[in-house]
Amino acid sequence: MKYPEPLIKARLIKRYKRFLADIELEAEIEVEGKKTKFITIHTANTGSMTGCAIPGNTIWISNSHNLKRKYLYSWELSTVQDATSENGSLIGINTMLANKLVQEAIEKGYISELVDFQKIETEVSYGAEKSRIDLLVTQKNSQKCFVEVKNVTASFQSGIAAFPDAVTSRGTKHLRELELMVKQGHRGIIFFCVQRDDIKQVRAADEIDPLYAKTLAQVQKNGVEVLAYGVRFSGGNTPDGVFLTEKLLFV
Repeated sequence: MKYPEPLIKARLIKRYKRFLADIELEAEIEVEGKKTKFITIHTANTGSMTGCAIPGNTIWISNSHNLKRKYLYSWELSTVQDATSENGSLIGINTMLANKLVQEAIEKGYISELVDFQKIETEVSYGAEKSRIDLLVTQKNSQKCFVEVKNVTASFQSGIAAFPDAVTSRGTKHLRELELMVKQGHRGIIFFCVQRDDIKQVRAADEIDPLYAKTLAQVQKNGVEVLAYGVRFSGGNTPDGVFLTEKLLFV
């Protein structure tokens, strides 16, 4: 997935009220008739963003060019310094991209477990608990595959991502719904979309939400498939795209 235009580099001052962040740009821009390097941007992530919202770190933002928006710019990527990368590892914090990344990856044949798809539908009502599935994939043999996508950004150990980063009763409900679909003869997949380029493995964060981890292990035994894929970013020193291509090990 290519961004509409290359992202803009900035420095994070602070994130607050879940949806807002104050940042410092590298160069001044005009806001309401005044030149400034300090602006407030929109944050498309309702989670805790553990390790992704460290004041002083480099982030990357996009310009919507939509003058009707109160906050013209949106936070897209965080940068976490590490010993293996001169510029730091990139983390995609925009949760709204996760479903699109997975759908694009399926359509381009990057997901080996779903290469024989015939049709992909989004936000379809299903289950016994009034849920909506992220992606309903119909395979060429007419098999229905219910795909629940989870955006993953947290990492508490080098090279290993963890989900969730906060207690998620909604996530646990989705696991039960997938288990029910499997019992009805369909495929059920929990898909961990890891928007980081420094990850090789994914695990359940049982230290944060033991019920979610226990439920995940249970439904996996009952036939729910667990997939984990990571991203690569394009554009070098100025990111201009993100692609879900890297198969990861779930441990």
